[in-house]
Amino acid sequence: MYFPYIRGKQFDLIALRESVQLLSENQESISPIIEPVKNSSNPSSTSTLRSTLGAFIQNNVNFNIIVNPAVGDFHGQTAAILDLITASFGDYTNYQIGVIINEYSDYLNVLAQIQLHEGLFYNGFTLIHTGSLNDTSAVISAFENIANVLNNVVDFGNTNRRYYRNFERTSVVSLDDFFVTQRRNSDYLPIADSSFSDEHLYFQEENFKGFADYLTIGQGYSESGFLPYAVAIHLSYAAEDNVIRVKHFVSDSNLDTSDVAGKFAEALTKLVAWVNQNNIPQTAAIREFLALNDDSHFPGLGYLKKLSIMHHIEHVLSLV
Repeated sequence: MYFPYIRGKQFDLIALRESVQLLSENQESISPIIEPVKNSSNPSSTSTLRSTLGAFIQNNVNFNIIVNPAVGDFHGQTAAILDLITASFGDYTNYQIGVIINEYSDYLNVLAQIQLHEGLFYNGFTLIHTGSLNDTSAVISAFENIANVLNNVVDFGNTNRRYYRNFERTSVVSLDDFFVTQRRNSDYLPIADSSFSDEHLYFQEENFKGFADYLTIGQGYSESGFLPYAVAIHLSYAAEDNVIRVKHFVSDSNLDTSDVAGKFAEALTKLVAWVNQNNIPQTAAIREFLALNDDSHFPGLGYLKKLSIMHHIEHVLSLV
């Protein structure tokens, strides 16, 4: 089962919302993890979070919503997220409450706040282990006094290599940051192609419940955007051995921040040529990239991120 890890910024959430039919049709194979990062100080972002979750509920999509985010406006705002769930979800239960577990997380306080919310319905817990604790049995016990721990998502990049053995193997979801992040978009120009993951090929062999990634975004989190010197489009694909790799399509006129639309056109021209030359299966996002190329239209940088996320989710689902 695939657990894409999404930080709840606006276009990330829109990508999920616009993929809701795909998620509904593949609900036995996918369960997104959402870490809310924008609260009511940005009404547009909060509205996008509500509408995305509403679309999930309307289409009976299973998902995981983290109530103690590690980053963003909702950091330290567990009660606000629980209020949102209680007020918006009604009696819907096809979701898990997600809790980040590491040496800094006060999970007992999170549990206490969950117990204070009467009328809170959910399917169980998803624990996201982003650090190695000594006494994991106490953690699991505390949660299972309230509801079943269905998923132990283990961040293999931030825990010791045997940490996952502390949990029932059939509850383990492997999480890692496979995206090769560069400091500047122009740094992808000489790389062009990078390795990503083969977890989808081996998670069942290892008796794991599933696998997770940070898509073609990476684990790093930034509050604000900026005008780039270069525009880069990141597109995942399956190599001949079905290992996932990422193509990086980068603009060439990268000396200043002017003409972002022109930079996008340069990157998009490379993407379209590669897709056509290699008979790449056309996901909904690739079809939209092709249409943007035909129309010579630049929809904005957030839109490109949305399409990259949508493509990655559809592509991974085609492989599992």
